[in-house]
Amino acid sequence: MLNPTRSIIVSVLILTLAPLFVYAQTGVNTSTLNPNQIAILHWYKENLTTAVAVGSGPQGAAFDGTNIWVANSNDNTVTKIRAGDAEVLGTFAVSGNFPTDVAFDGANIWVPNKGSDSVSKLRASDGTLLGVFGVGGAPERAAFDGANIWVTNLNDATVSKLRASDGALLGVFPVASGGQPVGVAFDGANIWVANQTTNNVTKLRASDGLVLGTFGVGAKAFSLAFDGANIWVGTGANHVTKLRASDGTVLGSFTVGLGPAGIAFDGANIWVSANDGSVTKLRASNGALLGKVTVGGSPVFGLAFDGANIWVPKYGNGTISKL
Repeated sequence: MLNPTRSIIVSVLILTLAPLFVYAQTGVNTSTLNPNQIAILHWYKENLTTAVAVGSGPQGAAFDGTNIWVANSNDNTVTKIRAGDAEVLGTFAVSGNFPTDVAFDGANIWVPNKGSDSVSKLRASDGTLLGVFGVGGAPERAAFDGANIWVTNLNDATVSKLRASDGALLGVFPVASGGQPVGVAFDGANIWVANQTTNNVTKLRASDGLVLGTFGVGAKAFSLAFDGANIWVGTGANHVTKLRASDGTVLGSFTVGLGPAGIAFDGANIWVSANDGSVTKLRASNGALLGKVTVGGSPVFGLAFDGANIWVPKYGNGTISKL
């Protein structure tokens, strides 16, 4: 004879678990998400709850091994955030106008000041300003090559090379004439520059600035990232183009958000932020779409990866989201 108490417990469990069975049968099976998202257990929504208030008009961001740095273009400052718990550790003046990006050289933070044709160097440990160095007209983005800082000069169609140890100018190198260079990336041996008005990218040898090639990528090349073998370029209205770094061969073009403006590589995937306030995740090996989320605060210009999470500065609302 069935124990009455046991019968009650079984009935309660069935009633409790029933909604879960229904969800399992209808929720995922009828999902409109990409099947790859479900396969890798990324069919759920990204964590959008961590949004940190920074300065006005945040754009570029970088990770220093422990902290995230964000350039606040309308405040002429950078904000330092501890990556682990998203605590703001300080906000520091850059002594320049309209900072647009951040690069880390292993010890210091470098910030292009688009409105004052300069680059600021701050000590990462405490935000102390170590120097301000002149570059070309309207510097946009910066990259570190292991010894030097490279800065794209939007108005001059050039890139400036500065010695990271003391800021000495080592050279100014032309890219595509009239190209308005924006994005810049280092591939271990060469510097890549995205030329937004000539719809191409330029590859320069990092040792001496020699131009090794110019490669077409479609309309309005803007942002760049290197994945260990290939260069990814935000192009056109809503695409990223993948090029083989060794020879510039175009390997594919993939749909992302409207106005791709920031790209980051997380070791396996490419993340792309866009002016429409979206972030798209693609598998680096084949460009497969793994997910897309709206973070708001458009336009969104930059991205940074901290080894575990993606950080998205949101120009439109003065915050940065941690995904």
